[in-house]
Amino acid sequence: MSRTWCFDEDRAVSRRTMLRQAAAGFGGLALAGLAAEPVQATGSANPLAPRDPQFTPTAKRVIFLFMHGGPSQVDTFDYKPLLERDHGKPLPFAKPRVFSSATGNLLKSPWKFQQYGESGAWVSELFPHVARHVDKMCIINSMHGSNSRHGGALLELHTGSDTFVRPSMGSWITYGLGTENQDLPGFITICPTLTHGGVNAYSSAFLPAVYQGTPLGNASIPSDRAKIPFIENAEGTARHLQRLELDLLHEMNVERQSETGPDTALEARINSFELAFRMQSAAPELQDLSGESETIQKLYGLDNPQTANFGRQCLMARRFIERGVRFVQCTHSYKWDQHGGLRADHTKNALEVDQPIAALLADLSSRGLLEDTLVLWGGEFGRTPVAQGDDGRDHNPQGYTMWLAGGGAKPGLVYGKTDDYGYYSVENKVHLHDLHATILHMLGFDHTSLTYRFAGRDFRLTDVHGEVIHDLLA
Repeated sequence: MSRTWCFDEDRAVSRRTMLRQAAAGFGGLALAGLAAEPVQATGSANPLAPRDPQFTPTAKRVIFLFMHGGPSQVDTFDYKPLLERDHGKPLPFAKPRVFSSATGNLLKSPWKFQQYGESGAWVSELFPHVARHVDKMCIINSMHGSNSRHGGALLELHTGSDTFVRPSMGSWITYGLGTENQDLPGFITICPTLTHGGVNAYSSAFLPAVYQGTPLGNASIPSDRAKIPFIENAEGTARHLQRLELDLLHEMNVERQSETGPDTALEARINSFELAFRMQSAAPELQDLSGESETIQKLYGLDNPQTANFGRQCLMARRFIERGVRFVQCTHSYKWDQHGGLRADHTKNALEVDQPIAALLADLSSRGLLEDTLVLWGGEFGRTPVAQGDDGRDHNPQGYTMWLAGGGAKPGLVYGKTDDYGYYSVENKVHLHDLHATILHMLGFDHTSLTYRFAGRDFRLTDVHGEVIHDLLA
């Protein structure tokens, strides 16, 4: 039974009731999701305390640039001269059995490609700014996944499973490493998608809820309005009074633990309230970009309406990881699903992200952060080299492109191949499980041993799959 605290002779309030009522006044809503589940003991009273990896890492943090919808590999980073030569002809081999709707003959890319850098990587004219950084990038042209539908493919990319609710990649990483700034969440997602899995893409699932991603806005909100929710105290309680409330809860907790022993579930809730309290001071300044120089703001394209939205996301990502946030995701949503209007829409999409992404790579490099910050770019799948209608491409999980930069990824590498037309991954194939295993390796973890016991079995990000692709490592 909970201990009863008496404030007057007519009214008795249990310790848990006191916790629930007091919490409402000091910004607990800022991280309400973090209080939803108990935390398994991790060797520290603070579940977000930084923890050592299993071995020396090359990356300490991750920025994931998610292109929601599925950018076309054969129009971006996977040059196929035979596709141009055989434009309009039938595909000379069988198409996959699973597709969203009928497709026709081969469709050449509307954009020209050329080689860049010492690596000689081919990049289309859609990405002139990013192309200047190919010698920093590790381009994987042989990605493949298991699902041709947005919802399943998006969840597989983010969680390792296209069929079950599982913890997200950012949650696993934060669970393994904690975070370096105790005044901010360990996992932040900026303007996340509301569709194709929604919150499951950044959910902690059965991991303790403290590892769930904290959303800043969502895909329907411009990034200049994407703030950590409810960071202001709704009740208007003065800061010193909020501190007194938290101190009282701590005193009550210590009293209970002296009698009954540790209560990890309750510790998790109080930790989340403490973090929300600290965030009231740290987060507003961090989310205010006005202190950045005019040069930096122009670098990220904040002076251009076409690039400003994603530019803010990339600049905020740099600011967050600079302050010790472990995993930050920026989402360009939901724009890359060109079943029709390929020429117009891929042009517009690339214009919105090209300069900001190049700025992020340049900025991280100049600050010495790219060395141990892993940048990941890609969508949930690619597109077919055959046409839908006159100017569209269908979903293609059989072979597509993602790229890495920094954090120990081998720079200037183009890895793997698709077939002559860009449909199937055929050489040095990399499944999403392999990508996850490799990312965890770069962060200092054996993916087979970063586990969490739930419902009688040990779970991991890669489940029972995945191999580290050592060729991708510097």
